[in-house]
Amino acid sequence: MNFPLADLEGVADLLGDMLGGALGGQAQRGLSHRELIDALGVVERLGRVVDAARLALAGEVGRRADSEFGDDAITRQFGVGSAQELVERSTLVSAATARARLRDAKAITGRVTLTGQTRPAPLEHARAASATGRLSADALTTIVDALRPLLGRCGVEQIEAAEIELVAAAVGDTGAPGCGIHELKIMATTWALFLDPDGTLPDEEYAQRARGIRIGRRSYRGLRRISGDVSEVVAAQFDRLVDAHLNPRVQGRGPRFADPAAEDGVSGEAQERVLDPRTVDQKRHDAFASILSAAAGAAAMPTLGGAAPTLIVTTTAHDLADPGGVAFVESAGGPVPVPAAAARHAGCHGTIHRLTLAENGAITQLQVEDRVFNHWQRKAIGARDGGCITPGCTVPAAWCEVHHVVDWARDGPTTVDNGVLLCWYHHHGLEASGWEIRMVDGMPQLRPPSWIDPQRRWRGPNRLLRHELTHAKPA
Repeated sequence: MNFPLADLEGVADLLGDMLGGALGGQAQRGLSHRELIDALGVVERLGRVVDAARLALAGEVGRRADSEFGDDAITRQFGVGSAQELVERSTLVSAATARARLRDAKAITGRVTLTGQTRPAPLEHARAASATGRLSADALTTIVDALRPLLGRCGVEQIEAAEIELVAAAVGDTGAPGCGIHELKIMATTWALFLDPDGTLPDEEYAQRARGIRIGRRSYRGLRRISGDVSEVVAAQFDRLVDAHLNPRVQGRGPRFADPAAEDGVSGEAQERVLDPRTVDQKRHDAFASILSAAAGAAAMPTLGGAAPTLIVTTTAHDLADPGGVAFVESAGGPVPVPAAAARHAGCHGTIHRLTLAENGAITQLQVEDRVFNHWQRKAIGARDGGCITPGCTVPAAWCEVHHVVDWARDGPTTVDNGVLLCWYHHHGLEASGWEIRMVDGMPQLRPPSWIDPQRRWRGPNRLLRHELTHAKPA
């Protein structure tokens, strides 16, 4: 059968005219619920057929790029260095997409022997299901990732048996609807473990030898690169801790302000959402900072010199009061300069040691001022605030720091009426964020920056308060 290239060009034009005009005019809004779901399925089926064609063509590009073609290799003809580059340039997809297509295509592309005979694809059943549009690209990738490493290590019959079962489960040939990708991954991993447990399980001896974490030298921009390799167990534990820190709690409604003006007869305003400007990597960094802070204060943490491992930030009284002042953080490589804001942040929830030196460097006075909220105060503040009080923030109380509303330097007491919970990110950036906090009748109130609320009205903390639950009336 000849490849219908000319016909496909006509189909592409026709499909562009049909769907492009309809979607451009928002025709999908006129569909009923049932019609919308049916349309979603039909278009997905079209996409699967197109995905299969993409892989088939990419696989042929990969085959023609092999060294066996010599000077006739397709890469030489088009003056590129690899099949990936050729796919990337001809389709305008990213390098990662081109690489993924070639990887999956290799498992479903047949080969031609030196005698001219065609050999079936390594995963022929997956290829056939993909070509008819029944097997999605995600399902194909899941099957390929599980079975491709077993090629050459396990028997052909064993791999084929696993492939048949996985394809049937994915497309729904078992009498039940096709399974989701998560379930398919579990099945594929189980098959891989069954067929080749030694090759599938991590190499524990190698992992123990190669494990390690490195912290690079300080850059001129004040950042240090962390790199290395950790075991699967350590990585999973870190993922769980970060997820616990970042995942939003379900409260039955979105973040909101409690409008104090509504108590004076002013109509309530619409719920407000404050978008978090941080990237995913920035959120993960801030979660990591909270993990380190919580771990340092844990009772089970080893001590240094008889005390908990403590971050030491030093500065002068002049720099501490100066917005552009400098402080120093004690690090393994010696003192590292940081903005004085870091000292003010650390001092807000730590112990201050005021050291007076004589002109010759001798110590003339040492004064210790403990501003740490004790265990019971923290529990009380946590019961009241529930977590970080900044609107839109979902960090729970266990991950938060206690902030002095009236700063210690301005005679602010270490009492529950002067403490509020803030996550590391909102506590660390409070000075520059534009948010302001005050206490009214024992409850915190916040005033957002003008870019959020041009009127800068004081509002209650953004969470479902305990008294609202207690006095809520049944619907």
